[in-house]
Amino acid sequence: MKRSSPHGRGQPQGPSQRQLRAGELVRHALVEVLREEDISDEALEGVSVTVTEVRMSPDLKHATCFVEPLGGGHAAEVVAALNRHSRFLRGRLGRHIELKFTPDLKFLHDESFDEAARMDRLFQDPRVQRDLASDEDD
Repeated sequence: MKRSSPHGRGQPQGPSQRQLRAGELVRHALVEVLREEDISDEALEGVSVTVTEVRMSPDLKHATCFVEPLGGGHAAEVVAALNRHSRFLRGRLGRHIELKFTPDLKFLHDESFDEAARMDRLFQDPRVQRDLASDEDD
């Protein structure tokens, strides 16, 4: 009799514990690097950047870093500037982490804040409020 794997084939799987731990390690170190280093780029001058999440590839050689500029303004320019300086940031990151390889960095804008704000606006809509109130009455 053929046994199936415990995870089931063909089903999407999330990141491993190793990827999650490495992602948090890289996220914390990257925050320190961004706080300590002075990157001379017009798009980054006077901008505070929050690193919300780092997702590691299974081999831990690539890191996708989700960022949000404080205030949310000029996100596209900030992300582009971070990607331009990703090799510099990777070099500095290597001094802060103890991994076999320092991962290549790719920066993306974290859309979750915009989505949360959109959901808040939606829940404040009088029509939605009325529908929610009528559901509670049932």
